[in-house]
Amino acid sequence: MLLATVRPTCSTTVSYAFHCFKMTSPYFVESTAVITRSGNRTVPHAGLATTLKTRMERRVLSAAASRAHVKLEEEDSSVSNQSLGRDASDIGSSRFRRSSIGQSKAEPDKAQPLLPLAPILRRRRGQVKVEYDGKVEPKHWEPPDWSKQLGHVRQMRSARDAPVDIMGAEKCYDTHAPDEVRRYQVLVSLMLSSQTRDQVTSAALQRLRAHGCTVDNIVNTDDDTLGQLIYPVGFWRTKVKYLKQTSVILQREFRGDIPNTVEGLVRLPGVGPKMAHLAMDIAWHQVSGIGVDTHVHRISNRLGWTRAGTKNPEETRKALEDWLPRDLWSEINWLLVGFGQQVCLPVNPLCSVCLNKHSCPSAHQASPAKRPKAGSPRSPHSAKTSRVKLEPGSLGLGLPPPSSSSATPVKEESLATALSPPLLPRKRKSKAKTFSP
Repeated sequence: MLLATVRPTCSTTVSYAFHCFKMTSPYFVESTAVITRSGNRTVPHAGLATTLKTRMERRVLSAAASRAHVKLEEEDSSVSNQSLGRDASDIGSSRFRRSSIGQSKAEPDKAQPLLPLAPILRRRRGQVKVEYDGKVEPKHWEPPDWSKQLGHVRQMRSARDAPVDIMGAEKCYDTHAPDEVRRYQVLVSLMLSSQTRDQVTSAALQRLRAHGCTVDNIVNTDDDTLGQLIYPVGFWRTKVKYLKQTSVILQREFRGDIPNTVEGLVRLPGVGPKMAHLAMDIAWHQVSGIGVDTHVHRISNRLGWTRAGTKNPEETRKALEDWLPRDLWSEINWLLVGFGQQVCLPVNPLCSVCLNKHSCPSAHQASPAKRPKAGSPRSPHSAKTSRVKLEPGSLGLGLPPPSSSSATPVKEESLATALSPPLLPRKRKSKAKTFSP
């Protein structure tokens, strides 16, 4: 009886102790905490091996997530320190990593779950701004081979025997006159040179100098006399009005001198940007811009010195000033003007003798097509003549045969003229210019 009574008591004590050990041990918490009930019977959800395996997998995932989180924090701290110019040696050290990892191990329950890193890295890389210490300016546009072409133009203009070199605005004024009179004569020569050849402009200014080319003299001269002095320059009637109005303004506002700024010069009647820049260069010896006339405008577009084709000289001036060095602004005008007067002509340019014929994009393209000689296979006259049906007595002229009753003799000259047109083009009859002020 005693043994029977003691055995159950011992087994009960042992069972109770083992149950308490299972409840307090961390290896059995998962297996005893999760159970399912069905009636009065209890069934365990997972065994000891399954519980240990699950717990180890969770710890591995938590450690990997902690390492990824620490790595992202280090990248953010290094990028922010680089943008602010601070030293990130302490933040990126091993001490910082050990403290971060230790903190993540001490609190495994608060660790973030493992997420895919690609979207996070893409988002963080897009927020980084790359800045450079030295700013690199974009290279401005300039035409290819322009320096070589300019050297060829200088070589072709080395003789300086063009009309602009002998009778230009720099050669027309009186070198012995006072400075204000000399500057005024330079402005007058530029005003007369518009739409006029240099030979005509030089002759007109010589007559004005003989009459007295000063501000006071021009103001006191009547329009008829002034027109006779400057005739036959282009638009001479309009230029007479501009000369009188400009001279009155210079007398009242500038004491007989010309303005020393481009803004003041373009306010004068009959003075444009080209004249203003040339007057500043010749009269005041100040380079304010490029003087672009019809020659500079034409040659710049032919050589491809403008980024896009310009329509007028003012657009050409702005296009050239964008890339041409400033020390060449004073030289480029008389170089291209003389080159346009001798080689790069407006009609039928002499591309065969030009040194830029291999690099000029307009070589042999700006010239109009030559008309074929009369009588050649390409001539339109020969094609029309071949289609005419020859009849007896018509001589190929499409004329009815002469009848015996009304036979009229035909001169041999008229037949020869009708059959063979002249080889040389006939000269146009120039109307004699008469002065009628």
